[in-house]
Amino acid sequence: MSATSVLARKWRPRNFAQLAGQEHVVRALGNALSQNRLHHAYLFTGTRGVGKTTIARIFAKSLNCLTGITATPCGVCSACLEIDSGRFVDLIELDAASNTQVDNMRELLEGALYAPTAARFKVYIIDEVHMLSKSAFNAMLKTLEEPPEHVKFILATTDPQKIPVTVLSRCLQFNLKQLPPALIVEHLKYVLEQEKIEFESGALSLVARAAQGSMRDALSLMDQAIAFSAGRIEEAAMRSMLGAIDQTYLFELLVALHQKNGVAMLEVADNMASRSLAFESALQDLASLLHRIALAQTVPQAIGDDERERVLELAQSFTPEEVQLFYQIAIHGRAEIELAPDEYAGFTMTLLRMLAFMPSRDGLPAMQVQARPAAPPARSAVPPEVEKPLAPAQIQAKTASVEVPVVSAHASEPDSLPDWASLLGKLNVQGMAQQLARHCVLDRLSHEQVVLRLAQEYKHLQTRMATDNLLSALNGYFARPMKLSIVLGEATVATPAKIEHQTRQIRQNQASDSIAQDAFVKDAQAGLDASLVAESIKPIF
Repeated sequence: MSATSVLARKWRPRNFAQLAGQEHVVRALGNALSQNRLHHAYLFTGTRGVGKTTIARIFAKSLNCLTGITATPCGVCSACLEIDSGRFVDLIELDAASNTQVDNMRELLEGALYAPTAARFKVYIIDEVHMLSKSAFNAMLKTLEEPPEHVKFILATTDPQKIPVTVLSRCLQFNLKQLPPALIVEHLKYVLEQEKIEFESGALSLVARAAQGSMRDALSLMDQAIAFSAGRIEEAAMRSMLGAIDQTYLFELLVALHQKNGVAMLEVADNMASRSLAFESALQDLASLLHRIALAQTVPQAIGDDERERVLELAQSFTPEEVQLFYQIAIHGRAEIELAPDEYAGFTMTLLRMLAFMPSRDGLPAMQVQARPAAPPARSAVPPEVEKPLAPAQIQAKTASVEVPVVSAHASEPDSLPDWASLLGKLNVQGMAQQLARHCVLDRLSHEQVVLRLAQEYKHLQTRMATDNLLSALNGYFARPMKLSIVLGEATVATPAKIEHQTRQIRQNQASDSIAQDAFVKDAQAGLDASLVAESIKPIF
């Protein structure tokens, strides 16, 4: 492949109108050229491939075009053509990474004293200027401060922090931004249409995201894609070339997370591992998907057509707080994946962390809702009803057996009020608001007011923030403004906290009894003079 056929060079912009993005820089330079208000030194900063050197060459053409100083160089005069081909004698380009010493800079500046050979201005473009040595920078200072009228300096760097402030203060500085993926996609479409190469829009989106804001990287990846796919740019081929994650996996993960189904989440991770997908990239794409979901929850019109329906569906499945939590876990998991035993362990641990910290919606911790079925102990005689979680009806029956009444909160109107424990499981409350609600019982409920009863011993839970958060959750559940009143006094029925405590106690007693009656345990106690540590017995939830 010849140099001229490389897309990044073949489609390098020749004027400001062809430049993709960087409107703030183009506008400032265009106005300066139109009004002939020129500075002697310019500094372009920005990451690789965003157009620093390209803008510098276009600016050099604008200064030396034979039609005059203009923001729209003709592109056909001898000066413009020679600059485009790299043969213009009064345009000196220096790679500071290869010429870091003071002797190189002194030789360069000595030539600046002489008038241009055939141009209006002698233009010096110094790329990666931050690589110059301290003495080389010092040699530049005098010339930058009092340059000859026929000299213009254009400096470019990816790391402006390494440039001395004495040099920065003598330059007009322009920061070039990373290009958004949508803009890169549009430019790639134009290039491929001109090259008469068929493509799929999804494939261009993958390349644009992989370029990370660099147009040159995007065009280089497109060269590789053309060779990889034999002339037709398809999304499946791009995923294979880039090692990108199929979005289907990510949607399946979030659906399983919404269902609190740890088994399904790990099955998706195992499927990804069998296909040798990069888990670090998967976490990056998962964070990007969560960002799109957050946008869909606040600004739905900002979501494009790509997987729009599925993104909006997930936006309705999660609360904004959950999306923000999962996003933080994803980006921290990506940062810590190198510390994990292997990428699979780091990825699955991040998923399990999302599941573990997911707020409860049904009164049970998230990790207890779905779990991989555990194998029973080798010689356990634990009855089956102890080895699996109890259903809500069973919980109430067991609670009744220890004289914890589960009845309506208002004794005089047993059928008029909903069960407060069930209602609390449907409210999206966390923290102190949840603790306050768990120690209350529902006293009265009308169309516009909720009255709760709280025992005196728990009155410290009735803080302003907890009350406000609980009221906000009630407003959201009933879909209308409500008033919340909390009266102090002993409740005649069990609070959700007491029901939960009694349920745990029942399960603990059942586990202790089952272990004590186990034949293996009895044999160990009799034959080995062993003793049973009661504190070590934990029920299987």
